[in-house]
This record gives sequence, C-alpha cells and structure tokens, in this order.
Amino acid sequence: MDIATIIGLILGALVVVGSILLGGTVGMFVNVPSIIVVIIGSFAALMIAFPLSSVLKLPGVMKNAFFAKPLDLMALIEELVRYAEIARRDGILSLENHTEDMSDEFIVQGVRMAVDGTDPELIEQIMDIDLDNLLERHKTGKATLDAMGRYAPAFGMIGTLIGLVAMLGNMEDPSGIGAGMAVALLTTLYGAIMANVVFLPLADKLALRSNEEALAKTIIIKGVMSIQAGDNPRVVESKLKTFLPAARRRAAAAEEGAAELKQAA
Repeated sequence: MDIATIIGLILGALVVVGSILLGGTVGMFVNVPSIIVVIIGSFAALMIAFPLSSVLKLPGVMKNAFFAKPLDLMALIEELVRYAEIARRDGILSLENHTEDMSDEFIVQGVRMAVDGTDPELIEQIMDIDLDNLLERHKTGKATLDAMGRYAPAFGMIGTLIGLVAMLGNMEDPSGIGAGMAVALLTTLYGAIMANVVFLPLADKLALRSNEEALAKTIIIKGVMSIQAGDNPRVVESKLKTFLPAARRRAAAAEEGAAELKQAA
C-alpha cells in the first residue's frame, strides 16, 4: 500500500473538514441533490466520453494508486547481471532452467525468445511493442481520472446555475435568498473537492507509477538484448546502471565497496 497516497487523502480531508468546522456546522455543507448532480453527472459525462469497458475499470484504476508493488531497480539490474553471468558461463540455453526463478514475466518472455534463437532485432521489436501497449493501457486509465477531474467541477458549476435559476425564479421571500445561494454554491464546492483532492492527484500518481514501470521494462529490454549478444556481465551491469539516477549509482557503488571490504576482512 502506498502510504503517501493514504496520508495525502487524509490530510486533504482534514483540511476540508477543519475549514468547515471553523466556518460553521457540518450540516450547512451537506446537500444531497448537489452531491447527486456532481457524482452522477460526472459519471454520465465519463460514459459519453469513454467506452463502457474503460468506465467499469475505473475502480481498479484508482486501486492501482493505492496498491502497487515497489520497484527496486537495483535489484532488477542485479538479477539481470546474474543471468548474464549464467549465460556467459554455461551458455544462453542454460537460462531455460531458470525461468521459474525470474521475478518478471517480461524477463521470461525475452529470455525464452533469446534461447529459441529469435533474431535480436525481432526480440527487441516484440518487447518494445509490448511496452508500448502497456503504456497505452496506462494512458487510458489515467485519462479516465483526468476526465473525472474535469467533469466534476463542470457539473458543480451546472448545479450552481440550476440552483441560482431556481432561487431567482422564487424571489417572493427575500429572507431565503442567502440560504438558497449557499445551497447553490455547494455543488461547485463538491466538484472542486472531488477534482482536486481525489481524481487529479490520483491521476498524477498513476502517471508516476507508469513512468516507473516503463523504466523497469526498458531496463529489462536492454538487459535481455545484452545477454543475447553475449556481453560481459560487467558490461551488462554498466549499461543498465546508466538508467539509475546519479545519486543511486553512487550509493550502489558505495554499497559494493563496503561489501568488498567486508569480504576482504
């Protein structure tokens, strides 16, 4: 579970609720028709803009922002270097016996094509296509959340305009104008909260997850291609570490140095 996402949502909710309590009572900010306009209206617009299959996947897309397997790129690189050592020592065909130990199905796919003697250009092309398709699926999921982030404030404004029209159409009791205006503005408030506390931040988190996964898949592609080419394991390691941030590379080098000193002692 992503603790940062949970903490962010809790803090956002606390800010909103705290502001409400400081400025009045909770009951003043609850209006069921306004909530219905914003939520149902936003989903109606989403169904117009996207196919039903994408809309039905929205709960799962949102769940991915909360639950995601942490990606340890250094561990991934070490795994690929280990397979490069095996291929260098025992031949690339020996990797067929290690597919069950591989941490990612993407590695298995690439290694099996390499073991089968598939043309290197074709291996890279197939894996690149798989990566592109993955990113396209991620793009669609993020787009649904971005759309909800746009539609919620829009329907909030629609609800406000409906409330204003209803209020202005019934001006016999001037004392009710203030209360009617407050109710009308609630839909705009609901739309803004849904967009800026929930949908848009989750969309940004999914974009971050997608970029991280794309980097991991790119490392796998380059690693498999180096293994297939028979590169020295040290060369494979050097190639793949170029994908890491400079600070992470320095930390990895320091860890390796400490490990070597420990072994020497």
